[in-house]
Amino acid sequence: MSKKTINLYHLVCIILIALNGSVVSEEDVGPMISQFLIEWEDEASEMCYQSNTATWNYITNLTEFNKHRMIESQSLNSKFERASWRKSVSMRWNQNLDPVTKRQLKILSLKRHYALSDVQFSELQQLIIDMKDLYTKARICPFRGSSSTSCELAIEPDATRILAHSRDFEEQLHVWRSWRDAVGPSVKPRYARYVELVNESAKRNGFSDAGYEERSVYETPDFETELSALWGQILPLYKHLFTYVRRQLVNYYGTHRIKPDGPIPAHILGNMWSQSWKNIIDLVLPFQGKRRTDFTAEMLRQGYTAHRIFQVAEEFFTSMGMKPMPVEFWRNSLTIRPEDRPVTCTASAWDFCNRKDFRIKQCTEITMDDMMTTHHEMAHIQYYLQYSQQPLIFREGPNPGFHEAIGDMVLLSVMTPKHLQRIGLLNNVTDDYETNIDFLMEVALDKIAYLPFAYLVDLWRWSVFREGINDMNQRWWDLKLRYQGIIPPITRNENDFDPASKYHVIADIPYIKYFVSLIIQFQLHESVCIAAGHIGPLHQCDIYRSRDAGKLLTEIMSIGSSLSWREVIKIATGGRANNLDTRPLLEYFKPLYKWLEVQNQNEPVIGWSNTKFENAQFEPWERGKADRSRSSNVFIFLIIFKALLLYSFS
Repeated sequence: MSKKTINLYHLVCIILIALNGSVVSEEDVGPMISQFLIEWEDEASEMCYQSNTATWNYITNLTEFNKHRMIESQSLNSKFERASWRKSVSMRWNQNLDPVTKRQLKILSLKRHYALSDVQFSELQQLIIDMKDLYTKARICPFRGSSSTSCELAIEPDATRILAHSRDFEEQLHVWRSWRDAVGPSVKPRYARYVELVNESAKRNGFSDAGYEERSVYETPDFETELSALWGQILPLYKHLFTYVRRQLVNYYGTHRIKPDGPIPAHILGNMWSQSWKNIIDLVLPFQGKRRTDFTAEMLRQGYTAHRIFQVAEEFFTSMGMKPMPVEFWRNSLTIRPEDRPVTCTASAWDFCNRKDFRIKQCTEITMDDMMTTHHEMAHIQYYLQYSQQPLIFREGPNPGFHEAIGDMVLLSVMTPKHLQRIGLLNNVTDDYETNIDFLMEVALDKIAYLPFAYLVDLWRWSVFREGINDMNQRWWDLKLRYQGIIPPITRNENDFDPASKYHVIADIPYIKYFVSLIIQFQLHESVCIAAGHIGPLHQCDIYRSRDAGKLLTEIMSIGSSLSWREVIKIATGGRANNLDTRPLLEYFKPLYKWLEVQNQNEPVIGWSNTKFENAQFEPWERGKADRSRSSNVFIFLIIFKALLLYSFS
């Protein structure tokens, strides 16, 4: 342990003695706690830097040596954070302290799982590691029609790519089922124990269960009720999108596989979890001849490189008067896949907690998708830069959904045909009705389709924390049907554990932040568009080169978490709102909603006719097989019967 850490612990002990023994006056407590926070910040910043550096070294060079160093560093950082949590919850931060100090101690005391004993905490950490290992190491076999016989298909990129591009109903089913069979049963007993431990920790922290503890970070007494009301406002739009998409899928796959008024089988929406439907755009695009040009070809024609993609993303922010990327960013980031070593290529933004070292890790390819990803990740870096002068405890978003909201809000401008034309990547853009509906459909397949999934993952998790581990799989599919209108294509039971097919579930990562971020991103988009003086439909707004929009974004970002998220939204909206508000989202998609209403006017059911999952009622693929099998059996019986009659009269 470093000398600095020892000094910090000595200071904490002095403070605790003072607080518990009334040796010092109330006037002395505040300065002593402030000194503790200063000492904590110095050590926490160093710990963060060391831990992130070790992790970066491993994922950019996957050697056993680097892995060992990463585990050691993360373990040391975890011990420090746990010790700091213990001190923070022991302090009387609700006494006569200034608001900033109170907020710092409050945030420091809201770390999860640290109330467990040393043995229990180690067990929980190991359970999470084991579940993540089972997930990442799981492999499936190719479909029988494949030329490959090796069962080495991973979730990324293999299984994901097949579901995105295959239109073979049975191949999709094979991949969907195989992934869940490979992960769920082995994870389930570990997850049951995980639930016990996180609930025990939450109860020691004064919460009724771990779900209540997770929701506490949103600083809202009845957060579940607020979320339910928000979903109720979005539901009509989702049901119309669902109804339109189902009809296109019925046209493609047939009524023997999809009921025209029923739910949609989970495996045919182009995504392993049915959370995004953008990969089936070819089946559902309203005006096929009007589809926007994929500008990947134009990037290649213009000789784009990974470095140029990053320069274009940086220029989006500097055009609004925001900060350029620092020298350390360009020196230390990984922007292309190295040829001399294995790396983890998932794009991510990094803050090394020293106010100067910020990086992106991304194996960039010259594609439209990677252009968008780069803008998203650089928005995170811009956020880091803007709040870098805050105390370390405030260097994050005001709630867990804010960072993603900022990143995706930027893309609402970048993806517009107007912006792509301004930066020379899209020519001859037609701003007509059909083009706008096609554009909104593409966005809706990604965002509106995602909303119910982003909502239900933690609804399920909270129900498990609250009600126990019985019928976990049944409850998962009850929620999938109720909120998404999605059913499994084959029978599922309690021997299965389908929630484990989603990484965030087994990795102990709260998910409701993605639902929250979707609401906030449209609130922020509307606000910066107003600041930019945009006139016209919200989906056509591009804040590029607007200094006023950049000024508002800078103000929002620089706050970090020093204020509550409601106060930040109030600042962002100019006082128009201080809560989550679906109105900007609904305004953005208003033209599409009206178009969908017309398209669906002759549909017997808007949405789906069932709200309770029962295997016996909803098995379209198996039922289709059974119907065909019964028909064959009847035909064979008639032939045999006719032969017997002829034989008896001969």
